[in-house]
Amino acid sequence: MLIAAGTPVDGRVSATQGETPLHWAASSDDVAVLDALLDAGADINAPGAVIGGGTPLADATAFGQWNAARRLIERGARTEFWEEAALGLMERLTARFSTAPAPDADEITHAFWSACHGGQQPAAAFLLERGADRDWVGYDGLTPLDAAARSEAEDLVDWLRTQGAASATKPPD
Repeated sequence: MLIAAGTPVDGRVSATQGETPLHWAASSDDVAVLDALLDAGADINAPGAVIGGGTPLADATAFGQWNAARRLIERGARTEFWEEAALGLMERLTARFSTAPAPDADEITHAFWSACHGGQQPAAAFLLERGADRDWVGYDGLTPLDAAARSEAEDLVDWLRTQGAASATKPPD
């Protein structure tokens, strides 16, 4: 109704806030609104997310809105390395290492943390094998182990512990 009445589909929240309605739908895991906006021509890769000024996919992924993130992928959203890790997109992850320049140590660690945030054990194992810092204290003051625990990815938590991963929030057992 709002679009039909002339509301700009890619209108920004304010002059200082760069998010579009699609960013809001993505960060709210509202797939129906996301689809309606995309069907009306919203820019799937619009910049302006609260997460690093990125796309709607950046917001969905960072906030753990997995339904919206996966729908954005289905609809053709461009992905970043860390988003691929968080969503367990193994073909895309492995391709990153077959083209130059390969991800550097910081990018690998960031992606590893994101894989743990997303509960993606195959992606986490792949990245750990490529030198990720398993105990990096990242976003929200959490290590990858803490991020996996917050996401209730118990199998991943158990695996990380077998790898010697530490927590920034709990003392070792």
